[in-house]
Amino acid sequence: MLFCTAGILLLLAFGITFTIGWRPFIGPRVRATTNRQFERTPERLARGKYLVQGLLGCETCHTPLDWSQHGAPMLPGMELAGQDFSLPGVPGRLSAANITPDAETGAGRWTDDQLARAIREGIKHDGTTIFPLMPYALYRKMSDEDVASVIVYVRSVPAVRNPLPHSKINFPVNLLVQGVPKPVTEPVPSPAADAISRGKYMVNLGCGCHNEVPTLPFAGGQFLAGPWGAVVSANLTPDASGISYYTEQTFIAALRTGYVGARKLNSIMPFGEYKNLSDDDLKAMYAYLKTLHPVKHRVDNTQAATYCRLCKQKHGAGEEN
Repeated sequence: MLFCTAGILLLLAFGITFTIGWRPFIGPRVRATTNRQFERTPERLARGKYLVQGLLGCETCHTPLDWSQHGAPMLPGMELAGQDFSLPGVPGRLSAANITPDAETGAGRWTDDQLARAIREGIKHDGTTIFPLMPYALYRKMSDEDVASVIVYVRSVPAVRNPLPHSKINFPVNLLVQGVPKPVTEPVPSPAADAISRGKYMVNLGCGCHNEVPTLPFAGGQFLAGPWGAVVSANLTPDASGISYYTEQTFIAALRTGYVGARKLNSIMPFGEYKNLSDDDLKAMYAYLKTLHPVKHRVDNTQAATYCRLCKQKHGAGEEN
């Protein structure tokens, strides 16, 4: 009996080790924070504003938006004040934190390094795990200088008192997400100055919704449902089913206006924020996307949804894949 019990425990240990791992039981990997404080400079303030209000799309989640309008403008006086962000498919209640400097309901008492750890490593100021709807797995690649700039800007916005309910993720997902955070322990440099390198850096930070299906790199397939409606992210590769027909000007216009010709894009595509990006940065993103391997995956959100065998979602033109 003793040997039988020991054998079962051994098999269980092997099973856990090579499947979900032990993090759901022992907790996330957590880096201890330091007392570092990022120097407030005009250059960092400007760069941080550019990133927060543009490429990183922070306002999409952390600012209440008017989804009834094209481009979903933010509600006045509520920049980065957080909101209840419980969405269809989220297993529980989710709040996007108030990250204004309000001491009671915001981030006024968080240290700079606690903010940096939350942004890139997925650990809250209290040491608990952030639900990975916050794309910290992507933001791990954000350079040290850019994360410093983001924090300098976030510290500068007006404090807003906005109490929010605590996030509460249901079992067993609340345990499974413990394996997602990873400490950043090495310096993260800024990208090289050439257009392709800068474009790759920006696309990897800002276009994660199009890169969620491992077998379809940057070919879309993520189901996105919320106050904006329900859509599936599009194919950004230079395949005929993607954006091979885009010119540089078509790309810039789409990210500035939310239209591809006469076709209106859904406002979950954050063109309301990407319109703030410079021509040079949009051109660099376009240049990098043109270097991607073409992947066949047709998504057309203007058509009736049908099952797609590639992304395992229902979307317009799904049956054509």
